[in-house]
Amino acid sequence: MTVHAPIIRRPSRRVMVGAVAVGGGAPVVVQSMTNTDTADVEATVRQVAELWRAGSEVVRLTVNTLEAARAVPVIRERLEALGCPVPLVGDFHFNGHKLLSAVPECAQALAKLRINPGNVGRGARRDEQFATLIEFACRYDKPVRIGVNWGSLDQDLLARMMDDNHQRAKPLEPEEVMRHALIASALESAARAEELGLPGDRIILSCKLSGVQDLIRVYRDLAARCDYPLHLGLTEAGLGSKGIVASTAALAVLLQEGIGDTIRVSLTPQPGEPRTLEVQVAQEILQTLGLRSFTPMVTACPGCGRTTSTVFQELAQKIQTWLRTQMPAWRERYPGVETMNVAVMGCVVNGPGESRHANVGISLPGTGEVPVAPVYVDGEKTVTLKGEAIAEEFQAIVEDYVRRKYGKGEA
Repeated sequence: MTVHAPIIRRPSRRVMVGAVAVGGGAPVVVQSMTNTDTADVEATVRQVAELWRAGSEVVRLTVNTLEAARAVPVIRERLEALGCPVPLVGDFHFNGHKLLSAVPECAQALAKLRINPGNVGRGARRDEQFATLIEFACRYDKPVRIGVNWGSLDQDLLARMMDDNHQRAKPLEPEEVMRHALIASALESAARAEELGLPGDRIILSCKLSGVQDLIRVYRDLAARCDYPLHLGLTEAGLGSKGIVASTAALAVLLQEGIGDTIRVSLTPQPGEPRTLEVQVAQEILQTLGLRSFTPMVTACPGCGRTTSTVFQELAQKIQTWLRTQMPAWRERYPGVETMNVAVMGCVVNGPGESRHANVGISLPGTGEVPVAPVYVDGEKTVTLKGEAIAEEFQAIVEDYVRRKYGKGEA
């Protein structure tokens, strides 16, 4: 088995978001965001609980109205009653200073505040309104994510930097100035927050863009210029496979370079699609990079002319769905099960070899092959399955392996 060198994470301060550690060598944290009206307590509690059960370790809420601000403490209380301790982050734009002044218990109920420097006002009002938000963070001992976004960048700062660029002997391209402005906005806002009394170990930074190469350039520069924990995410990543591929392409490069302490995959859900898909994708990015393990992984071949039957595809899908479904119960009962690998292969070419490399593997017969399916457990062939109940029998073998391998004294 090939041993890969571990990814060396960049040094950063550790920030506590509720009971969740971000940065300082802690595992990369998966987070997500609701898309319910926060004022709708029942819908928001339901979605937060779904995201948490799917593996979101931090969940962000929109706080944009007085009704939403008043709902936050109620949501926190309802979640606690459900046994859902997930930290909640308040996302504030434009009027956050007013909302927290009117409903200070909102700040108290949140585990973190998210502030966008481009959306807290202009001119003198910006300083005053930003200071108000930081004051609430200090008063209630809450960390802050200073989240700069290229779609809502501080226009005064950008204009000033564009003017300065025009004075250069060799002006930079506008896109490069914009990237520099994003970083300057984040770092200047963080410095201002510390001047206002917010400790440096209460600050997380992000600079989000929707272009993969732009995002990579910005975060490399930002990581070289500060030791604050960094939140990664490709903003407005898009729908379906485009959003998944773009987010993976950007985040994988940065994470491989040791950059990033917490991530969100910002997918636009298809109609009727579960919000939890963004959590699953974030987990799979971290797991395939070898940074964390969340659920047993299924190795399956893509299929070819040797595998004209759909049996192996259906079994792979069934086993993968079943494993993910079991994880909420298995996580505590079977510690370590998330590192298990299961192989479901479709023919004799690579089937036995891949099955031997997995904890539990099955090599199904391809077109024209003998209709039997050898099963391998920890590299050893243990049984050969045949007949109509192969799927059920293989699932039972996997379940028995989990119980024996990861169970605490279970027979």
